[in-house]
Amino acid sequence: MPFAVYALGLAVFAQGTSEFMLSGLVSDIAADLHVSIPAAGLLTSAFAIGMVVGAPLMALFSRNWPRRRALLFFLCVFSAVHVIGALTPSYGVLLATRVVGALANAGFWAVALVAAVSMVGPEARARATSVVVGGVTIACVAGVPAGAALGGHWGWRSAFWAVALVSVPAVVVIARTIPGARPESTPAPARDELGALARPRLLLLTLLTSALVQGATFCAFSYFEPLATHVTGLGAAWVPALLALFGLGSFVGVTVAGRFIDARPVALTTAGLLSLAVGWTGFALTAGSPFATVALVFVQGMLAFGTGTALISWVFRLAADAPTLSGSFATSAFNVGGALGPWFGGLAIDAGFGFRSPLWVSALLMVLALGTAGASQGMRRAADRSRDGVPAV
Repeated sequence: MPFAVYALGLAVFAQGTSEFMLSGLVSDIAADLHVSIPAAGLLTSAFAIGMVVGAPLMALFSRNWPRRRALLFFLCVFSAVHVIGALTPSYGVLLATRVVGALANAGFWAVALVAAVSMVGPEARARATSVVVGGVTIACVAGVPAGAALGGHWGWRSAFWAVALVSVPAVVVIARTIPGARPESTPAPARDELGALARPRLLLLTLLTSALVQGATFCAFSYFEPLATHVTGLGAAWVPALLALFGLGSFVGVTVAGRFIDARPVALTTAGLLSLAVGWTGFALTAGSPFATVALVFVQGMLAFGTGTALISWVFRLAADAPTLSGSFATSAFNVGGALGPWFGGLAIDAGFGFRSPLWVSALLMVLALGTAGASQGMRRAADRSRDGVPAV
């Protein structure tokens, strides 16, 4: 695996830390900037929305740039807005930095995924994807708890400084390792790539199946704290350990998926989707047991990010004729789920179904994901029959 791919993973680690760290800093930000806690919570929502919108826009904006230039531009902007965020006394400016940071993060993700798979052969594309996505899982294990610890000791601004500083070595390594020349072939017209991405099967896989899987993941993940303390009966001190355990499972999942998904993509993706549906259902039924909760937090993290990596790899398989924009679709799908999943879980809690209900919502989302994945496979079989001259049944 080229060292440059690991450099991309390091940058994604810094960005993933920024995306999730505010969950432990909201109260401090609200008190320091004299705003309400819900207003401080909008900083996370703004980032998620910026990621969804920014991925395709930034991919279009930079599609004719050499990949090294695009990656360095997005990463430098991302680092700079964190410096501004650490210095500003204004909530409005901080909110603006979250939106701009999300746009830069989305652009980096879109280019990084394409760059990673372009530096390896077809047999190693899933592994390269897993290294990049693995940066997010390491952020969950180490970056987010570290950001919360920094915020607790030296204030929330120190976490922003830390993200900016972690980005510096990634800038240096990317500048030295990512090829600086333009791609050998001129990209296809943007209209052609967008047309390729609009094919029904690809839309089912990216905008529905991937978004539903990530929605299920973040629906449950966002409410682990009240689940653990009010349903399972664990003390608040267990919550950081559970979050880190989920991140550790996620890291194992992307690592294993990266090594095996290229050999058996259909079988492993199907197994992952089925296992997630069963796992969230089992978690909902056994959430009152501390042993089951601890075990399933790890297992579901492993399955969720392993299956997510497999689905991203499928995007590149199906969108070979949209090489500069395919990564942006995968990024948007990930963040659509990340934005909607917690909202769905919150609706279930507000409706009076209790803190166990997000797990049931996650199970339902996975049933829907299985349905869209099945429809996608049905389209593939119909296309195969049509190509072979066999009438579709």
